[in-house]
Amino acid sequence: TTVYLAGQVADDPSQDVAGQTRQILASIDRLLDEAGSDKTRILSATIYLAEIGAFAQMNSVWDTWVPRGHTPARATVEATLAAPAYKVEIQAVAALR
Repeated sequence: TTVYLAGQVADDPSQDVAGQTRQILASIDRLLDEAGSDKTRILSATIYLAEIGAFAQMNSVWDTWVPRGHTPARATVEATLAAPAYKVEIQAVAALR
């Protein structure tokens, strides 16, 4: 069985890309836990950046968060997000524990 997380955005979009990414990943941790899963069970993730030039900022936070040996398949693309304040949006699919 799988858990599908809709695109997650920062609660405080006034943060920079790294700050928004940290908030989103914390939300993903919480949502996966509520669903009976965790980040070691993520099968795939799609990351949307308002500006692809911010990839390194986002990726440094991602690399710190994702557990070694549990890196999911991932795509990162530049996209126009729902509101100009949003710099990052992350969608994920995970297996249940």
